[in-house]
Amino acid sequence: MAKRKQRKRQPVTPKRNPRRTTIIIGAIILGVIALGYLLYLGLQPAEAIAGLVNFGRQTRGHDSAVQIEFSDLPPTGGTHNPAWQNCGIYTEPVRPENAVHSLEHGAAWITYQPDLPTEEIAALQDFVRGQTFIILSPYPDQRSPVVATAWSVQIELESATDSRLADFIDRYRLGPTTPELGATCSGGIGDPLS
Repeated sequence: MAKRKQRKRQPVTPKRNPRRTTIIIGAIILGVIALGYLLYLGLQPAEAIAGLVNFGRQTRGHDSAVQIEFSDLPPTGGTHNPAWQNCGIYTEPVRPENAVHSLEHGAAWITYQPDLPTEEIAALQDFVRGQTFIILSPYPDQRSPVVATAWSVQIELESATDSRLADFIDRYRLGPTTPELGATCSGGIGDPLS
């Protein structure tokens, strides 16, 4: 039997499609430009909300014995109770020790003077209803009609319809000052209105 001469197989090289290559390179360039633009937007300082007070770095920690003294404004952080306040609407004051724990989780706490007119309270309830990570409650002896608080930041408002309230909630609820982003605002204490 004669030996068969084996032919060397030439590797098959795919045909280059210049149009396909151009499309892929174009998509990559557009993706890089889009990511660069988003990064640029993210690095731009946000326009300040008039009247916003930043209280700086807050102490953190859990202590079931701690009692936060009522002041003329709700606290913006500090050592607090291990149980957080369930987010939602309350018609009675909530314990600051628990509400501060919710702030640590990213909640915003909207408080109002107990003698705020009924239509203003209703406007606040309508604003909060259906939203997550917000506590609404009266706060005795606060000096402004409405106060919005998140971890380490706060704004005093003269009315429930002040547009800065929505700006504050958009920016600071689950925002950049949240120490425990991703934590829950339910399964704690309190029975908010549905």
